[in-house]
Amino acid sequence: MDVISSPGLYPLHRCKTLHLVRHAQGVHNVEGEKDHAAYLSESLFDAHLTPLGWQQVDHLRKHVHETGLSKKIELVIVSPLLRTMQTAVGVFGSEGYKDGIDVPPLMVENAGESNRPAISSLNCPPFVAVELCREHLGVHPCDRRKSIGEYRPVFPAIDFSLIASDEDNLWEANSREKNEEVAVRGMKFLNWLWTRKEREIAIVTHSGFLYHTLSVFGNDCHPSVKSEICTHFANCELRSVVIVDRSMMGSDPATTNYPGKIPSGLDLPSDVADEKLLNDGEGK
Repeated sequence: MDVISSPGLYPLHRCKTLHLVRHAQGVHNVEGEKDHAAYLSESLFDAHLTPLGWQQVDHLRKHVHETGLSKKIELVIVSPLLRTMQTAVGVFGSEGYKDGIDVPPLMVENAGESNRPAISSLNCPPFVAVELCREHLGVHPCDRRKSIGEYRPVFPAIDFSLIASDEDNLWEANSREKNEEVAVRGMKFLNWLWTRKEREIAIVTHSGFLYHTLSVFGNDCHPSVKSEICTHFANCELRSVVIVDRSMMGSDPATTNYPGKIPSGLDLPSDVADEKLLNDGEGK
């Protein structure tokens, strides 16, 4: 049978569902499309969302609630840049924050020139910031992050504990990360996901990171599936994919499998009995 046309079959506990999201429109997207040289401007350092970007967030938020996706997600992983964190909390956070509720907000009021009320973390999945899913590193100031010390008061309920350095030591002014290096980092990120127990995960990240990471996949699929995986994301686009553990990286046991034969009894299948009879006959 043709490999491309044959279906794949994997144990459920060796799969994770990933909901991949590119951040909403940032000020750097607007200025960079007008003039590519704007990407070198310090005025776009750690770019925030535009008013249109926040409208895109509202529309995606409505979609994830209407489809029931908001109730399925167990973890939100976010690149630790302002535009991705604004998108993540706006889409997957709770309703407006109210004083007196004994939970920290995901985002304080008017964070990053948003002109938005605070966003609550009540009844939300955990939000974890991870450096591995950042955009291309280097040269463009819009892809350089602030210190974690500056982010924590603005996004109090996001977990920054996995980030090793307070300052951005990964970004270099004179060296831009190559596409191949982004793909390698993307694979490292996907391998890291298997250390997590969560099975349904939202990841809010960047166009370049998604494109170069996903381009590694789909070579064993029909060309239309390959193109579905390996095209650039629009601002605030969401695609849901399943990732499969083919190399036994994950160690979580199956939670829905059931061993059967309880109570125990005779259960030899007829085809096994036929084979056993044939083998016994040949052995005489």
